[in-house]
Amino acid sequence: MKDDDRTHEIAALGDDAHAESTFAALAAPLVDEALARNAAIHADASPESLHQLRVALRRLRSLWWAYRPLLDKAENTRQRALYRFLADAAGETRDWDILLELLSGIDGDVPACLRDARERALAASRETLVNADIRNVLHDALASAAKELNTASVRHALPRFAAQRVRAAERSLRARMRAASRVKRPDYELLHDVRKAGKRVRYLIEFFGPVLDERDHERVLKRLKELQQCFGELNDVIASIALLRANVHLFADQCAARDALAYLKLRRKERRREAVRLLAKA
Repeated sequence: MKDDDRTHEIAALGDDAHAESTFAALAAPLVDEALARNAAIHADASPESLHQLRVALRRLRSLWWAYRPLLDKAENTRQRALYRFLADAAGETRDWDILLELLSGIDGDVPACLRDARERALAASRETLVNADIRNVLHDALASAAKELNTASVRHALPRFAAQRVRAAERSLRARMRAASRVKRPDYELLHDVRKAGKRVRYLIEFFGPVLDERDHERVLKRLKELQQCFGELNDVIASIALLRANVHLFADQCAARDALAYLKLRRKERRREAVRLLAKA
């Protein structure tokens, strides 16, 4: 689990802490991280910067999901949709980075036309994030949610609330794993749902880890990370195939386009086999 000031603050609150008053301690560092990552991509839009921005926004989305029972339902849904929109904006460029990285495994030389397309996607990502006024949007969302929670007439003990929300996330994960394992042929959408549900469980355990004492969550995190690594690689290949198919017109040499697609399909088959194996083991 990543060690940071947030977990130390939560641990210091003790068993008498309330979920409502803890929200800001959890959310504020995530907002700061998202804003720092957003600033970084304007200075250096490396693949890692874009990836970390997406992660920060996904963690925010998961925290708002955790607090969904205590927040206005419509506003909570709107906020989570906003975080997804911002993550997708960064993701458009990140998808190109993944495609370029995968294709570099063929002969180390990626067509210039695809690199140019990545730069155009980056310009679009930057413009979307600038126009979204992400700083004010995130700070306003944090202030609004914290105010609603701190003025609520009912208080919920943090350890109990945290355990309930982690269990809810785990039930959702198990349901998606059952659905994915029951189909005769691997269903990419169902496997992707498993990946997303696994991330939510992981994030919630990381948020609330210091007040969770039911079982060995470090062991759970280790297993989830293994699943996510494999399922993430499968999702990367699937997304790259879709992106390549949508942009084959960029290739001057259509034989090169077909070779690239065949290479990605082979990688997909390998990743799919491993994902099914891990799912059966889980």
